[in-house]
Amino acid sequence: MPSDLKQWLECRAAQYVAGQGANIITPQQALAPPLAGLQIFDAPLLGFGRADDPLFDTFLSPQIIGPHYLTPRQWMPGSVSVVSFFLPFTAAVRHANRQNFSWPALAWLHARIEGQALVTQLARHLCEGLQQRGYTAMIPLLDERFRIDDAPFPGDRQFRFGNTANWSERHAAYVCGLGTFSLSRALITRRGTAGRLGSLLTDAPIEPDERPYRTYDAYCTHCGACVRHCPVGAITLQGGKSNALCGRMVMDTNIAYGDYYGCGKCQVAVPCESAIPGQPTDLLKYAP
Repeated sequence: MPSDLKQWLECRAAQYVAGQGANIITPQQALAPPLAGLQIFDAPLLGFGRADDPLFDTFLSPQIIGPHYLTPRQWMPGSVSVVSFFLPFTAAVRHANRQNFSWPALAWLHARIEGQALVTQLARHLCEGLQQRGYTAMIPLLDERFRIDDAPFPGDRQFRFGNTANWSERHAAYVCGLGTFSLSRALITRRGTAGRLGSLLTDAPIEPDERPYRTYDAYCTHCGACVRHCPVGAITLQGGKSNALCGRMVMDTNIAYGDYYGCGKCQVAVPCESAIPGQPTDLLKYAP
């Protein structure tokens, strides 16, 4: 097993994000002049798992994702390892989205759209690096088989936001030891929930990371801060998050801004914004 492969991927990811102009909002992209020059992400976190980890099979349960979910070995029969990464939003992005709990900040919308573009670029960059070393690698979200499920949920069956997909970045990250789920269904990493996730599969033999938790919500304290911050009441302490209600809020922003959409109020001004609750965070205070 190449002992340096994990460290090499971590270094390659960090150098790529740090050196990418795509991590900075340009004047041409900016939805408002003050946003030009905004940095979207801090340095990435990487996690590694086994493609044959039995946890992936449990996601086929309708109570978790459903039978439409494809396991790593279904996406890539020869896969050996899963590489997951989390790109945490900068303090500037997070602070901007704390200012108004009824509508997302423009900085957050940039982080969602231009940020996701950089997530895709990073996944491709890691894949290319592995391929140059003689391995095979692929990205489920960029595969032609990737789709959003049309399983029924309260409301319009055709409403895109709120349905589940046949690959989940959050669940892959959970298997790879990056974090556990919050009440709002975000993933709580050691850099918090505010950020974007990506993943890829490879036949490279990479030592899996240990999962420092035993339950899916081990890091969530169920404090209710995300419940209070949701502008449409999509989160409850008893029922968790309603994807349909959340999706309608996101769709409203999509109607308002065209190619841009997002919300993220459940990921800011909460104890899990930028750290695991109970661990050091840069938050000065939480919104009431």
